[in-house]
Amino acid sequence: MAYASFRSIGAYVPERILSNDELSKMVDTSDEWITKRTGIQERRIAAKDERTSDMGANAAKIAIERSGVKKEDIDMIICATISPDYFNMPSTATIISTKLGLSQVTAFDISAACTGFVYIVGIAKAFIESGMKKNILIVGSEKLSAITDYSDRGTCILFGDGAGAAVISATEDKSEAIVDVNTGSDGSYADLLMTPNGGTGSAHDALESDKVCMQMKGNETFKVAVRTLTSDVKEILEKNSMNSDEITHFIPHQANYRIIKAVGDALKMRDEQVVLTVAKYGNTSGASIPMAINDIYESGKLKKGDMLLLDAFGGGLTWGSAILPFMGE
Repeated sequence: MAYASFRSIGAYVPERILSNDELSKMVDTSDEWITKRTGIQERRIAAKDERTSDMGANAAKIAIERSGVKKEDIDMIICATISPDYFNMPSTATIISTKLGLSQVTAFDISAACTGFVYIVGIAKAFIESGMKKNILIVGSEKLSAITDYSDRGTCILFGDGAGAAVISATEDKSEAIVDVNTGSDGSYADLLMTPNGGTGSAHDALESDKVCMQMKGNETFKVAVRTLTSDVKEILEKNSMNSDEITHFIPHQANYRIIKAVGDALKMRDEQVVLTVAKYGNTSGASIPMAINDIYESGKLKKGDMLLLDAFGGGLTWGSAILPFMGE
């Protein structure tokens, strides 16, 4: 039987840093206020001519090189993004495939907001375990600055740009396999976090960029996020007869330090288990988790065989968790 194995990680962040002090000159806020409420100190902002596909391709090149898989052996590319290069089509994944020189592979996007990377881990696992594919490149890439209203203090302090990628490959060794992926959604909470304009349900017919921006009901989202993230992790651990002590690295979506702290405490995770990158990158939606994995990889904290627990919550509302051993070198 074929199993799916998480073989590598890579990431890319834009050069420009947008600090809290710089934001305080744009809206009524301060470094102290932002840091206290979110834990974010700075975020990266893509250049005007830098697309979501550019960042995704840069992260993908690193992930492929580290995987030991030949580029030509990649047979599927999946991109999780809410800030695609183009509205509706073509998919950002197809643009990434062309930039990588892979023109004949299956490629498509999914939209699950901040839970996107967990969703595509699950999709890749299913395709490999069904025998349909052998080496799948998964990418979370976001240019959220393109859909952020920088006059809205409630959202502009939170979001940044970046990309992360991984290669998931077939293996016959069950000890190398992704243990489980658990995902869900509830559209009745859609209005808590959304980009209301630009689609067929839009209040506007036009697609002007200044109207197609994220909106969030912060307090309500916070409460639902903490409750949902905690229950989702408890469910996947119980389902697989595991406990928090068996997890080497708990990698939650990097949305807000207060959410991460509340969830970590509820799950009885030790401080050294919890991966934190929110201070330097902010919320990068579907790119958040792979960027965080890459950070501990490049710092030397992530070793082959370490057990990872991924946990995310995003607009939709969507949520998901995954347990997997890291099998990269």
